[in-house]
Amino acid sequence: MSMEQIIDKYFRPGRLPHIWCPGCGNGVITGAIVKAIDQVGLDQNAVAVISGIGCSSRASGYLDFNTVHSAHGRAIPVATGIKLADPSLNVVVITGDGDATAIGGNHLIHAARRNIDMTVVLYNNSIYGMTGGQYSPMTPLGSKATTAPYATIEHDFNVTELVKAARATFVARATTFHTQTLIDLIAKGIQHKGFSFIEAVSACPISFGRQNKMGGPDAMMMWQRDHAAPLAAWEKLNDEQRQGKFPIGILYEDTSRMEYTEAYDQLIAKAQGGKK
Repeated sequence: MSMEQIIDKYFRPGRLPHIWCPGCGNGVITGAIVKAIDQVGLDQNAVAVISGIGCSSRASGYLDFNTVHSAHGRAIPVATGIKLADPSLNVVVITGDGDATAIGGNHLIHAARRNIDMTVVLYNNSIYGMTGGQYSPMTPLGSKATTAPYATIEHDFNVTELVKAARATFVARATTFHTQTLIDLIAKGIQHKGFSFIEAVSACPISFGRQNKMGGPDAMMMWQRDHAAPLAAWEKLNDEQRQGKFPIGILYEDTSRMEYTEAYDQLIAKAQGGKK
């Protein structure tokens, strides 16, 4: 299917062009999500896309699915309610590095712990882009932001390790440079029965790139190419060679744990049967 056909099928008529800045990676990630949904062959009416607040979260308004543009940091609890109300729905959460790991951080770790069947795609551009370029919990140590003019002194989250420690059962990462990999990982996350988390490393040339003198959008894409290592290659690197780089691919997967809504249905059946 061509990109024009993808847009005609999966985007709401009259909503484009989008609001994102030139060179922003959000369009690439949003395109990857709809291509993954198309790749899996899901019925649009059986898909619910929930977003919070931020640049990335504007994506839900462009997409022609069942969608909710919720409050700041609250996409995951809204998605949880939707999944519990109708477990047959394929629930996708669109969120950003600030939306998911700051105000929404508590919801993120508990959804992972519960193993609720949803696919969370975190657009990581390392900054609060929409509200003025403040640093987020995922802004790299030593980076500049409007709220860190002398550079950040806080260590950033490794969010994939965070959700893995919280017992997510599918954890993956890709970049906007590695677009086909990103599409494939989102598709696998959708097909996984349980809590799936995909970090999409993106670029914000305006708010992050300018403050940190990273060059234009093309230079920031090349940075992704040069600093991301496929997992097979990453595992062969020693600690010194890993400095400044990060792995991409499926970082963790566990198919042995029961999914939350299935366990909840069993609990209801037990209660209705009067069994303890």
